[in-house]
Amino acid sequence: MKQTLILLLCLALGGQTVTVMGQKPYDAKIKGKEILTPKPGKKPQINSPEVYGARPDKPFIYRIPCTGDRPMKFGAIGMPPSLKLDREKGIITGRTPGEIGDYEFSFSAENAKGKDKKQFTLVVGDLLALTPTMGWNHWYTHYHFITAGRIMAAADAMVASGMADVGYQYVSIDDCWMRISPENVESSLDPNRKTRSEGLDQEAKVGKVRDENDQVLPARDFPDMKDLTDHIHAHGLKAGIYTSPGETTCQRFEGSYGHEIRDARTYAEWGFDLLKYDWCSYGEIWNLMKGDKMENRPIPYKLMSGALETQDRDIVLNICEYGHEVWDWGREAGGHSWRVGGDLGHTLTEGGVYKIAEKNIGLRQHNGPGSWNDPDYLILGMWRSPFEKAAPLHPVELTPNEQYSYFSLWSMMACPLFFSGDMGAVDDFTRNVLCNTELIAVNQDRPGKCAEPVRLTPDTWILKKTMSDGSVIVGFFNLRQDEDAEISVFWREMEMCCGQMARDLWRQKNIGVFSDEMTVKVGPRGCAVIKLIPAK
Repeated sequence: MKQTLILLLCLALGGQTVTVMGQKPYDAKIKGKEILTPKPGKKPQINSPEVYGARPDKPFIYRIPCTGDRPMKFGAIGMPPSLKLDREKGIITGRTPGEIGDYEFSFSAENAKGKDKKQFTLVVGDLLALTPTMGWNHWYTHYHFITAGRIMAAADAMVASGMADVGYQYVSIDDCWMRISPENVESSLDPNRKTRSEGLDQEAKVGKVRDENDQVLPARDFPDMKDLTDHIHAHGLKAGIYTSPGETTCQRFEGSYGHEIRDARTYAEWGFDLLKYDWCSYGEIWNLMKGDKMENRPIPYKLMSGALETQDRDIVLNICEYGHEVWDWGREAGGHSWRVGGDLGHTLTEGGVYKIAEKNIGLRQHNGPGSWNDPDYLILGMWRSPFEKAAPLHPVELTPNEQYSYFSLWSMMACPLFFSGDMGAVDDFTRNVLCNTELIAVNQDRPGKCAEPVRLTPDTWILKKTMSDGSVIVGFFNLRQDEDAEISVFWREMEMCCGQMARDLWRQKNIGVFSDEMTVKVGPRGCAVIKLIPAK
């Protein structure tokens, strides 16, 4: 019978012989904490996206992401003269051209083992974040214990770990970098708040929140914000910061209400490149002054985005508003990404990854260059769970299968890839999940398409994403918690013809040509991500 036969058919493809598979399942099951991603080779491999957005005549900084042995020599052919390349570090600085347009040039990287080259388009215009932003945010590791020293160490670790070499760019501060006024300390300690502030360093964090010029004052453990961003920029990375449109932030630290223009100017002067703008206490103002009407929700974001756009700096705006139809108005309000739900950390071990992914996939028509649906951070490796007091770091409560599925979903959905585990404790397994260049390329594909569902059942998902090069990425996901699954799909279900060359993106290896369908074995809460190219 067809269901049990293996079709062995040899085809000549460019002088090579390949095997065409019929019904035999491809075994993609993971054995425990198995490292699937091969280590980067010694030869240079440039991992930049094809396109990058910037506004005219703004300060520019970009680190060319490139794996391979160092030292390495970088080059750029056709680069605008207003930009300068550090050939030893692969860091481009200067100012963007003053004229709107597409500037096409190429990068090269060379070491003793070989050379690589890649085309790159700098799109100078109105849009930033033409591909999903990638970086690290401190929240799920440090909460209100964050300090400038820990942010600098995270920037150092982003380079040392190899994350910067595969495209991670932003080192972002979340809540609690600013000061909290004495009258707000008690509310920040309220046990009913999502993340309690027991152990708050009152000497460092509590005090006068603004100076006589209305400038927000950082906490004492952030003594020099410009020095901090200079440290991050010296690595060719970008710096992110956080505040709320309300009078206070989620943890009752100083917010921006009534100070929006001044704060935007301050962030630009300090050298920040991204702002996370978190709804928080603005809800109290919104209900009191604006009325509980959806059309009023964009008001604070439009105000801040307008203030940011007048600064002599490109600052990406991440709208954190927890998904109140923000996908309908986020782009108009000046956002470059927007949270489609609540804090994932509070539902992580309750199937939250799949719930928010399903919602995000349903909103895929709102995804695209310069406007990204954001399902929240990648909570992998070591972290601190919400609701804990000053607890020690501990491993995330997800199985290896679940961690692979988590990153696979985020990659296929073309959403921001922001890690929020501990940067100083990235082990080989976590690095292998975060730094798979072939999965990252799926996320950073130029059209910015979110995967579409081929099949979504309570037990199994099949997702499809068509890439700009014509290939098709298929994700097979087993949602069962304690059973293996064999998941099958016919090419006709995906409007594809027969004879597809398949590549396992996690293992980064070709696995043969499949005639008219594919069956994949995956473990509980496991996945396989397969790239398909028509066999010729």
